[in-house]
Amino acid sequence: MAKRRVDPPRRKLRARALGTVRPVAAAVFKAKCLELMDRVRETGQEYVVTKHGEPVAKLVPYTERARSSLFGSMKGTVLAFERPFDPIDGEWDVNRD
Repeated sequence: MAKRRVDPPRRKLRARALGTVRPVAAAVFKAKCLELMDRVRETGQEYVVTKHGEPVAKLVPYTERARSSLFGSMKGTVLAFERPFDPIDGEWDVNRD
């Protein structure tokens, strides 16, 4: 008769620590991947894919980041020049022979 495998206590703690996230075995995920993806999109439920009781991947709803405009992105980063057309102080010998 084969011995029954007993999970170490640390695996049980990890499963409890997941909270509202539902664990899914890798074999079940492979069989029901598209169904789970639809469920995540519709309900926002998160899943953790496990392999032999260990978390491997997390399936979460996709949220698109707000894209900021390129124009104005450097606002406030340039120093203020009181007289921008005045000559620079000191010698400047770049490209002089």
